[in-house]
Amino acid sequence: MFVDPSSTLHRPKLGVLLHSDLPSSPHVDHEHDLQSEDSDYWSQRPSSASGATSSTVGSPYMTSPLNYQGNTSPYNKSPWLLPSTPPKHLKQNLMTVRNGLVGSLVREEGHIYSLAVAGDLLYTGSDSKNIRVWKDLKDFTGFKSRSGLVKSIIISGKIIFTGHQDGKIRIWKVSRTNPTNHRRIGSLPTLREYVKSSVIPKSKGRHYDAVSSLSLDEDQGLLYSASWDKTVKVWSISDSRFLESIEAHSDAVNAVVAAFGCYVFTGSADGTVKMWRREYQGKKGITMHVLEEVLLDHESAVTALAVNRWSMVLYGGSSDGVVRFWGMRRCNNKKHGFCQEGVLRGHKLAVLCVAVAGNLVVSGSADKSVCVWKRDEESGKHAMLSVLNGHSGPVKCIAAIQVEEEEESYGWMVYTGSLDNSVKVWRVLDNVPPLQSPLEVTAAPARISVINNNNNRIKKDYYRFIKSKLTRNL
Repeated sequence: MFVDPSSTLHRPKLGVLLHSDLPSSPHVDHEHDLQSEDSDYWSQRPSSASGATSSTVGSPYMTSPLNYQGNTSPYNKSPWLLPSTPPKHLKQNLMTVRNGLVGSLVREEGHIYSLAVAGDLLYTGSDSKNIRVWKDLKDFTGFKSRSGLVKSIIISGKIIFTGHQDGKIRIWKVSRTNPTNHRRIGSLPTLREYVKSSVIPKSKGRHYDAVSSLSLDEDQGLLYSASWDKTVKVWSISDSRFLESIEAHSDAVNAVVAAFGCYVFTGSADGTVKMWRREYQGKKGITMHVLEEVLLDHESAVTALAVNRWSMVLYGGSSDGVVRFWGMRRCNNKKHGFCQEGVLRGHKLAVLCVAVAGNLVVSGSADKSVCVWKRDEESGKHAMLSVLNGHSGPVKCIAAIQVEEEEESYGWMVYTGSLDNSVKVWRVLDNVPPLQSPLEVTAAPARISVINNNNNRIKKDYYRFIKSKLTRNL
């Protein structure tokens, strides 16, 4: 399961991986998953430069044999089925399970592409038209979209944003009186912008391919959306206005994260991780994003990004099975900047998702495993704590939330969604001993392009951001 960090990894070309034979499973057609499913995690996905304007043709929702409902009982309240032995109440499971699987939800309709957690509620998106909401491992409610695949979900209070395969972003609101009622209140772009984009070819006010990732800057009231059309769009949350289109990469953008006050990080199938600085220009304060640095430029597709906001660390997963991380320090003749500090090796195939939970880093992979690392706050080094095995298909998405009961902390609850049609719930503790010596390789990053040498302002901006946060919470 583990790769010796001292050894050199020789990985086959992705084309070989796409046609490789994987162990069969009664629940998943792996050949179908790796060849026909949406492949934002493979660097050799068909580029939008080919002239295709829609990614819905050949959609896995239309072609997947897993969509077949078969003999599903009409008496089942939900398409989600609990295991044959029903799990205990979630809190009881947390009391009995010290570190491992708490429960599992299996879906017959299709693959799980997105997860989000808000308090004790879990939101799940898939290649069906439903967004399900779960509480204590039980079906709580759900709402339907007409757009098929739900590739990303992000939550801000009572507002839920969902990114879809058709290039649109839907906006939903939870009823104040009835928490099971979710009402659609809008979409991005608005109808006016959408009509405008239909009249003006290649209008920048809409996405022309799947929305792969969403990120919020709630302090500034901004929503960022990344797409396979190679762009990142910036939207105003308060009035749903389109603000800016960032021509970010030369291939599909798989991940976007807004963090550290005024910075935005993007990862792409073109193998780069870029850092952008937000600026306001003119008397009207027009939003503009300027490329600050190219943090990574290599051959493997960048598939996922996550940040440890308080330690100022950025993590990036890629199709070569590696998680790289960058931290704020002095490097490469720069006064201050984000520099690659190390590499985490624990997966055999592409890393598809990464999440941060406190000082824990959790990554999911096409090898069906979930790796958990812990970052030492003083040294900055990472030690692998555990490998979570249980999925029979690639792990596509991760969400985590801290769980507490009275004064006793139960660590973190980690949700993992997979192309095996299931969501698994894990209890993960950060005080367990590491499995072995840290699976980390510290090395100088290759091919770093510095766009702006004024990086000492990054530290100043972030300290100002932290100070405002602390003052607000007092």
